[in-house]
Amino acid sequence: MSNLEITDKWDKVFPKSDKVDHKKVTFKNRYGFTLVADLYKPKDSTDKLPAIACAGPFGAVKEQVSGLYAQTLAEMGFLTIAFDPSFTGESSGEPRDMASPDINTEDFQAAVDYLVTSDDVDGERVGICGICGWGGMALNAASIDTRIKATVTSTMYNMTRINAKGYYDADDNADARYEMKVALNNQRTEDFKNGQYAKAGGVIKEVTDDLPQFVKDYHDFYIEPLGYHPRSPGSNDGWNVTGCMSFISQPIIAYSDEIRTPILIIHGEKAHSRYFSEDEFAKLTGDNKELMIVPDAVHTDLYYKTDVIPFEKIAEFFRENL
Repeated sequence: MSNLEITDKWDKVFPKSDKVDHKKVTFKNRYGFTLVADLYKPKDSTDKLPAIACAGPFGAVKEQVSGLYAQTLAEMGFLTIAFDPSFTGESSGEPRDMASPDINTEDFQAAVDYLVTSDDVDGERVGICGICGWGGMALNAASIDTRIKATVTSTMYNMTRINAKGYYDADDNADARYEMKVALNNQRTEDFKNGQYAKAGGVIKEVTDDLPQFVKDYHDFYIEPLGYHPRSPGSNDGWNVTGCMSFISQPIIAYSDEIRTPILIIHGEKAHSRYFSEDEFAKLTGDNKELMIVPDAVHTDLYYKTDVIPFEKIAEFFRENL
C-alpha cells in the first residue's frame, strides 16, 4: 500500500456533525507505516486545544466507533483524531488484517507524536481513548508514554489475555496453549505454501439460537446496517487466522501499576467482557483511577448507543486532567 487509497467522502456509520470541522490527516509511526486518521475540531476554534486520540474496537475502523467517540468529544471542546491502526482500514501495512502488541501500542504513540507537534494543540494536554481491544493498547501506551496525560478505556478487552487463555481464562493451561500453537503454526505453513494468508472469517454472519448473546450482539453491530463498514475486518473476512499469534507470548500492560497519570475505565454492567476492566483496574495504584460501570449495558452498547456511552463523564474527566 505504497499509494494509500483515502476516500474524501463521508462514509461513517454515524451522521456528520455540523458543530465540528473534519478532515483526513496522515502520520507515520516508528516502524514506517502511514496511519490515516479523521481529525475533528470544534468549529471557529482559534485557541490551542486539549487533544485526544481515539482507536478501536478490535476489528473495527475509524468510520465505526472511534470516530463517533472522536466527533462527540470534539463537539464538547476537544481536538480529536480517530485513527486506523497499522494493517487495517485506510492505514498502510502489509499483509492486511494483522495485529501486534508492539506495533499497535506504537500506533497510539504515533498519534501522540502528531498531536503534541500540531499547531492547533496544547502539547501538554494530550490524552487517549481506547475502545474494546484498543482499550488494552491504550493502557499499555499510557504505561510507557509520559506525554499521555490522561487515559480512558471503554468496554476494554485485554487481547493478550484472551489470546493466551481464552474467555474467562478457561484455556489457561500449557496443553491448551500447545494445541493452539500447533494449529497456528500449521496454518503458517499452509499460508506460506499458498502465498496468501487465510482469514478467520470475521464476526459470525448467520445467527442461531444456541449462540451466546454477546456473539449475537457483535453480529447486530458489525454485520447489520447499524455498524457494517466495507473496510472493517470484523464486518467482513476478519483478521488473518495467524494475525494475533504474537499476543500469546507477548503480554501487554505489564507495568500498569506504574502509570502515574489519571485513568478512567468504563464498562457495561452486563458485558461478557466486564472482568477485563475490573481486573486491570485492580492492578492500578494511586488515587487517580476510576472504574465506572454503566448500568444494564452490554459490551456493544458502548460502541454506538449515544444515550448509554457516558460522554459527559468522559469529557469531564478529560477537562479535569488535561
